[in-house]
Amino acid sequence: MTDRTVPPFALTAARTAAGTLTLVLCGDLDYDSSDEFLRSATGHLEALPGLRHLHLDCTRVAGFDSTALSALLMLHRRTAAVGTQLHLDHRPPGMQRVLEITGTLDHLTGRPADASENTRDRSSS
Repeated sequence: MTDRTVPPFALTAARTAAGTLTLVLCGDLDYDSSDEFLRSATGHLEALPGLRHLHLDCTRVAGFDSTALSALLMLHRRTAAVGTQLHLDHRPPGMQRVLEITGTLDHLTGRPADASENTRDRSSS
């Protein structure tokens, strides 16, 4: 019998270079942890104005569900609004599968529009 003990969700931050932040995710990114993930990631984004790259190291993500996908989409919206490139590094197979099936992988990892374009788009609507 295999004991699949999943550690509680955790997020740790590491500045890896000027203008770059890596957030290391560990545990299940799901209904129970998505709010915490989004709140923490957004807090780091707000604390580092001018951040050019936000890397999510997903090596230790054990589970990934539709709530997690929703949180990633919201984080993408927030990073794009300030011109930060979101990177989903070392995606485990289950996460990769969800992103491919939903057609969101390219959207989540595409280059953000210039932040001034985002502001202009919102002001004209």
